[in-house]
Amino acid sequence: MPQSSVPSTSFSVSGNIVDLAGGRVFPGTIEVHGGRIGRITSDSGRYDGYLLPGFVDAHIHVESSMLPPSEFARLAVVHGAVATVSDPHEIANVLGVPGVRYMIEDGLRVPFHFAVGAPSCVPATTFETAGARLDAQAVSDLLASDRIAYLSEVMNVPGVLSGDAELIAKIAAARRLGKPVDGHAPGLRGDACRAYFAAGITTDHECFELDEALEKIGYGVKILIREGSAARNFDALYPLLRDQADRCMLCSDDKHPNDLERGHVNALVARAVAAGVPVMNALRAACVNPVEHYRLPTGLLRPGDRADFIEVAALRDFRVRRTWVAGQLVARDGATVLPRVPTTTPNQFRASARRPQDFALPARGDYVNVIEPADGQLVTRRRRERVALRAGLAVADPTRDLLKIAVVNRYTDAPPAVAFIRNFGVKRGAIASSVAHDSHNVVAVGTSDEDLCRAVNEVIRHRGGLAVATPEAVESLPLPIAGLMSDLPGAEVARRYADLDRRAKELGSTLAAPFMTLSFMALLVIPEIKLSDKGLCDAAAWHFVDGSE
Repeated sequence: MPQSSVPSTSFSVSGNIVDLAGGRVFPGTIEVHGGRIGRITSDSGRYDGYLLPGFVDAHIHVESSMLPPSEFARLAVVHGAVATVSDPHEIANVLGVPGVRYMIEDGLRVPFHFAVGAPSCVPATTFETAGARLDAQAVSDLLASDRIAYLSEVMNVPGVLSGDAELIAKIAAARRLGKPVDGHAPGLRGDACRAYFAAGITTDHECFELDEALEKIGYGVKILIREGSAARNFDALYPLLRDQADRCMLCSDDKHPNDLERGHVNALVARAVAAGVPVMNALRAACVNPVEHYRLPTGLLRPGDRADFIEVAALRDFRVRRTWVAGQLVARDGATVLPRVPTTTPNQFRASARRPQDFALPARGDYVNVIEPADGQLVTRRRRERVALRAGLAVADPTRDLLKIAVVNRYTDAPPAVAFIRNFGVKRGAIASSVAHDSHNVVAVGTSDEDLCRAVNEVIRHRGGLAVATPEAVESLPLPIAGLMSDLPGAEVARRYADLDRRAKELGSTLAAPFMTLSFMALLVIPEIKLSDKGLCDAAAWHFVDGSE
């Protein structure tokens, strides 16, 4: 059902009504007419369920679920989500403005509200090859559309601080239209932090320390507490919900399909309440603040509002019994009732098959620069390690967890960029993915050049996807929609992704989400050191570094 249509039926639902505006819970009945709430009355009934506004994910890249919006919604409504604030810069980096339009149009085919943003940084940097470029005029044109709710995360912090004309024009266009501007400032503190947010940027979802978040709140910033499949900041930041709930929202940022099957914003609310956060505070961050900040049409369980609400069994675990969007029942008893809708598979993928020798790395000394990711974080450290040498080549040494990482340009044939990485723990084989933020070239980690080549070529063969390769077998999940998303049912994508995740761990990976962590190893806007298709880059100082310098 398109979002523009509403059901003509009238119905009523009774339960313990959670009034977030009044901060109270009372027994009563909600009457719905034409997709909107007509009346809410209190009564003396004894009910075992609770009725409350639906949950809103305040910042997510739907593409990271590996599902198109229409299929993402089918999984999300099961957990009480009725809306997301969706940044489409993943597909925009591949397909440009047509990619953004694809996300809007596909999302309109289901009863769920996708508040889509205009990507501010496509490409994210000049140090990588992307499939498109959105200049200030293209972004301004997107922002002028009623279908665009905000300016997506401004990742180019140096550009803001130096007054980059193109970037400042994008921010100005959003402010002129009265649309919020999302931030992205990991670890930024002090005068630089103050200057960045003074440019008109209103949120940040990249805080990983409580003091950092409190400093930014002092500058008037809304903090999005993130808990996704790779970046997990909830444990560090949830204390904000006790005293700063009005300044907080909850978000996933990136969530893989198997994690989405298990839970969504509802799980974060349950964790907050279990940790001692007042229920009303947690629910305000999960339901109300995103609606108010982004001016969403999503209802907040008030007379006259759109009928977007949920029923949960208890205000502890927040297990969702039923979800309604615009008055339509979309989920019941842990299952979606939304039918699948067909989708198209736009893509841009021109890379040809590689050879093992393409991944060979001539030795330039006894030591190399090494990327060291931290499990559950997007940041990395730059390390120096003695490299294993063989016939004049620097080779992987899985006995010391010193593996090769490669990034292969997906938009044209070019030599791969190759470097070293640790903390993946893989003892044999390789894993590869075309989900590689933000330009979505092919990224791979492996124990040998031959295994790297097998995994990369499997991704290239499908024109996008995930792969696990050993000398004995290659397994994969094709992602034909921009090399980012599948056209299969969400439950099947979740199962196949979980199988690949399990295989990666059987190869020795100790990471909680090896493919999600892999996808961020080319994300240059997150320090300290990352690898793009053009080479190893110091993401803090913004310059390339030699693998052995």
